[in-house]
Amino acid sequence: MSIAIALGGNVGTEAQILERFVHAREALMQLGSVRSASLYRTAPIGPEQPRYLNTVVTLRAPDVQPAELVATTQEIERLLGRDRSREVHWGPRTIDLDILAWGDRVIDTPELRVPHPRLAERRFALEPLTELLGEDAIVPRVGRLGDALARVRDQSCEFIRQAW
Repeated sequence: MSIAIALGGNVGTEAQILERFVHAREALMQLGSVRSASLYRTAPIGPEQPRYLNTVVTLRAPDVQPAELVATTQEIERLLGRDRSREVHWGPRTIDLDILAWGDRVIDTPELRVPHPRLAERRFALEPLTELLGEDAIVPRVGRLGDALARVRDQSCEFIRQAW
C-alpha cells in the first residue's frame, strides 16, 4: 500500500526549493521505497505570493504508523527551514509536506486526515498524484483520479520537468 505525499514550496529560488524537495525525498527514503512524480509550477492559493513548485512522491513503508509519519514529515519540514509559528495561513512556504492518500485507508484523527480534505479541489496535487497512481486509481472520498482531475483542469498547473 503506497502513501502519497505532496511537496510544495515557494520561498527562495527554484533551485533552492528543488534542493529542499530532494532532501525531503532522501529523508523519506529512510522509511521505505519512494517514487517521484514530475515537477509543476502552480498559482498560489491565499494571499499574494510567488508561484509554487509542487510534486508528489509515493512511499512504500509497510511498518510506518500514521502518528510516526506525521511526526517525520513535520520534522523534515522543520529541518528544511519551515517555521509554522511564523506562517500566514495559506501563505509562503519554504516547504510543505502533506499526506494526501494512504492506499484505501481513511484516517480521521486530530493530527491527520487522509485522504487530504481538499485533495479533490487542487490540481497541483491531483496532477502529480494521477501521474504516479494512474487515472483509474480510486481514492476514498475523492473517487477515480481521472474524474477528479477533469473537474479541476481549469486551474493553473504548468509542467516543468519529469526528473528531479
